[in-house]
Amino acid sequence: MIHVAVVVADYDEALAFYTEKLEFELVEDTQLSETKRWVVVRPPGSECAVLLAKAANPLQMSRVGDQTGGRVFLFLQTDDFWTDHERLCTAGVEFVRAPEEAEYGTVAVFRDLYGNLWDLISAG
Repeated sequence: MIHVAVVVADYDEALAFYTEKLEFELVEDTQLSETKRWVVVRPPGSECAVLLAKAANPLQMSRVGDQTGGRVFLFLQTDDFWTDHERLCTAGVEFVRAPEEAEYGTVAVFRDLYGNLWDLISAG
């Protein structure tokens, strides 16, 4: 399984966003120390997972929500764009760019709970 790390401010609030609003599956939540957990979520059926990595110091905390300087950071591919777009809107996910047709499919940009930008994109 491929993992992508996303720096978060709090394990539980990040876990709630990813599992409740995005409807990702919880793959693992293991306590590693008094302050560190290994928390992995993924879109249902995906081989790619997101490691929710809690910021451990002020420098890491300064990167929460801005890991790529405001660029789209992650891409969530869907086989049913309009159904998933509506589901995310209903769940309160903030879209910052409305859906548009591009040569590679339908795409809209949303923010995660910390401000990282994601593309919701239709499958080829």
